[in-house]
Amino acid sequence: MDDFSIFGQSFKSYLGQLESVLKRCIETNLVLSWEKIHFMVREGIILGHVVSKKGFEVDRAKVQIISTLPPLINIKAVRSFLGHAGFYRRFIKDFSAISKPLSNLLLKEA
Repeated sequence: MDDFSIFGQSFKSYLGQLESVLKRCIETNLVLSWEKIHFMVREGIILGHVVSKKGFEVDRAKVQIISTLPPLINIKAVRSFLGHAGFYRRFIKDFSAISKPLSNLLLKEA
């Protein structure tokens, strides 16, 4: 297991959820990395997305990586770009239409 999140509608609810999860970790001998644990944060990065009371947002650091990818000079580069960009498709209006020309390049090679 790599990541998990605990939340509640109130502080009391949160503490109850936290207690349940920690008890389960003890029961299953799951070892936690205390250096990586963050309690009571208003915002965090989960699975490459920034999560807060506003909902899910794009992690700007990940977008920066995509914007610095080298030019798409071969099929492997096209696949890599589509994979990176596709991870954020929920944030890109008309992603399918925008990515279709690149996806078509992959079909021609098949």
